[in-house]
Amino acid sequence: MRGMNSKEELIEQLDSFDLSERKQALGTLLAEYGTGLPAGGTNVNMHLHSFFSYNAEGFSPSHLVWACREAGLYAAGLCDFDVLDGLEEFLAAGRTVGLRTSVNLETRAFIREFADVDISSPGEPGVGYVMGAGFAARISGDGEQGIGLAGYRERAKERNLALIERINPNIPDIAIDYEQDVLPLTPAGVATERHIIRAYTDKAQDVFEHAAEITKFWSQVLEKDFEETVEVLADRPSLEDDVRNRLAKRGGLGYLQPSESTFPSVDDFLKWVASCDAIPMATWLDGTSAGEKDGRAMLECMCSKGAAALNIIPDRNWNLSDPEQRAVKMANLKAIVEIANDMNLPVNIGTEMNKRGLPFVDDLSVDALSPYANTFMKGARIMVGHTNLLRYADFSYIGTAAEAEFATVAEKNDFFEAVGAMQALTEVQAAALEDMGPEKALAWIRDSITG
Repeated sequence: MRGMNSKEELIEQLDSFDLSERKQALGTLLAEYGTGLPAGGTNVNMHLHSFFSYNAEGFSPSHLVWACREAGLYAAGLCDFDVLDGLEEFLAAGRTVGLRTSVNLETRAFIREFADVDISSPGEPGVGYVMGAGFAARISGDGEQGIGLAGYRERAKERNLALIERINPNIPDIAIDYEQDVLPLTPAGVATERHIIRAYTDKAQDVFEHAAEITKFWSQVLEKDFEETVEVLADRPSLEDDVRNRLAKRGGLGYLQPSESTFPSVDDFLKWVASCDAIPMATWLDGTSAGEKDGRAMLECMCSKGAAALNIIPDRNWNLSDPEQRAVKMANLKAIVEIANDMNLPVNIGTEMNKRGLPFVDDLSVDALSPYANTFMKGARIMVGHTNLLRYADFSYIGTAAEAEFATVAEKNDFFEAVGAMQALTEVQAAALEDMGPEKALAWIRDSITG
């Protein structure tokens, strides 16, 4: 007999802001609907934002894990902006349902060597997206790691408050308060630019009683004619995109061109990631900016600062309607993957899910991506392998022990890939590894991949 809640209700409960409710829902889903879950397939999504930063569907870490497991993904990676609030939940959910997992953190940083050119943040010279991959345990306290993480959180808050202060005077009818209007949209008090935009669109709904009033208001703000605004209002994602462009993006009412002081330096961020024994990771957009035009030079610069892996969003480089643009970006994708392989950089991929319309997962069987499927799967396995080795055996991909053991990066990659290819850990296996202690756990893992 099924439980009191339907499957749809349980899935909705996965996005409760109450962690205990999410855990209960996941356990019930597994108990009642887990029998028919598919085996891990040949696709991965190692770059998924949750509601701890911004997910377009409002998915929690538990919901992401369930959706990935239900879709038959081989592995999945959480990647929130500026926070690691979902780390323990995501890893625990993976153990619960039998999914290989890793946890990343993404931010924007200033790269001084590219101060005069665009890199991966269009229209913002010197600013690039950057990541840390494979964080394996909660970070807190007064040490370097905890202070660094708290700093990224605080700087994000400061940028949010400054953005609202610039926007509010331009649209006083729907001026918002950060504490009252924005933070309630988040589970842990960490908001993004997209939360701010949602707060403005929600406020407009509350302020204007009639459809004609709200249409007239947005028509004036967005500088669109009345009929066009009616169509935009009928599609909430389109409305939020248009409002974001008008209020917060380059040329918008609240936009402020970033400077070297707006974001942390990439050097400091990558050093912080390394201090956490996670993998410092460069990112690549599509190869069309001046900063990315020479992909090898960009990666060599980032590697000189400590980067040891590369993140790519493949969908941006092939799933395009313009054939000329598609040809250019597919050629750029081919080139950057070849460079990463030549430099022995593991490649991390995903779709983000921080905007409506993005695919749930990259289909690595399509002609545009199949040539890189082995590279992308290897990268996912390395991230999972590093996560498990770091969490249970205190053995990091970037650590001195790994550096001393392997003569080449290629050999190291093969070892970490083999660990990541093991069956997903269960709660029982994880508890056993913790009881062993790091030295015995490492020996057990070695025996498992060689035996």
